[in-house]
Amino acid sequence: MRTVYVHSRGPVLSVLLAFALDLLGEPPTPLHPVVWVGNYLKAVRKRWRAETPSEQLHEGAGWWALGAGASVGAGAVAQRLPGGWIMQGILLKPLLARRALFAAVDEVHAALAADNLPEARRLLAWHLVSRETSELTACEVAGAAIESLAENLSDSVVAPLLCFRAGGLPLAALYRYANTADAMWGYRTPDLEYAGKVAAHADDVLNLAPARLTALCTLLVSGGRGLGVWARDRRNTASPNAGHPMSAFAGALGVRLDKRGVYILNVGGRMPEAADLLRALKLARLTFALAMLFLVLPWKKHV
Repeated sequence: MRTVYVHSRGPVLSVLLAFALDLLGEPPTPLHPVVWVGNYLKAVRKRWRAETPSEQLHEGAGWWALGAGASVGAGAVAQRLPGGWIMQGILLKPLLARRALFAAVDEVHAALAADNLPEARRLLAWHLVSRETSELTACEVAGAAIESLAENLSDSVVAPLLCFRAGGLPLAALYRYANTADAMWGYRTPDLEYAGKVAAHADDVLNLAPARLTALCTLLVSGGRGLGVWARDRRNTASPNAGHPMSAFAGALGVRLDKRGVYILNVGGRMPEAADLLRALKLARLTFALAMLFLVLPWKKHV
């Protein structure tokens, strides 16, 4: 067996094109594949009829697998379309959301900086989190925005690009489907505890590498300032992945991220404030830049 370096220009150029197109914003809603996935997940959930935990598990798994197969198939077809790396870059773009994520955090910052806490809460709930925000303090709103920025930098930016480099459009499409399914089904509520279990675990598996790559890049660009917090707190979250980038951000920024009654990251840090969102955005940009460098480097292949 020998090792060769694979540096096909096509995938790299597709990644760079997708990033460039992301600077222009999101495609129209009717054309957005994530919207199609969301509509599918909503529609099939209305068809669930299982009552026992075992039946719910199998029903949810079956519908999840059907959507996963369709996503991989669509990605495979898309990869064979004429146009080469240009077409692949165009089709990859809707699977990531860097500009939208950064803009959402910036909106929350603007509201907090203007001392408009009700608006900051509204924007946080609208763009970034699923938790109840109506009683959050300004520090908690800032902290939740930083948490979401760190987690979604991995989930919505690094992960789809990494999956594309590893497996082309089929794997990138599968990842985006799995991540969306987890966001809609992956909750421990009475109706989703079992039906959404496969969706939650599939997302966990697909995010193992992206979450750790994102955390590593954060630690490197921060000069290792978050290393101790990451080493201690990365397992504090229920998710096996979210704690990695979030704890790295908490340590690098020197702030305490506290989700009431759920977890605390960097317990010795100070409470975050509006200005920390600008620092977090700068850290996210540097983290992404380093991750992009990794994504466009030659990759080893054993033959």
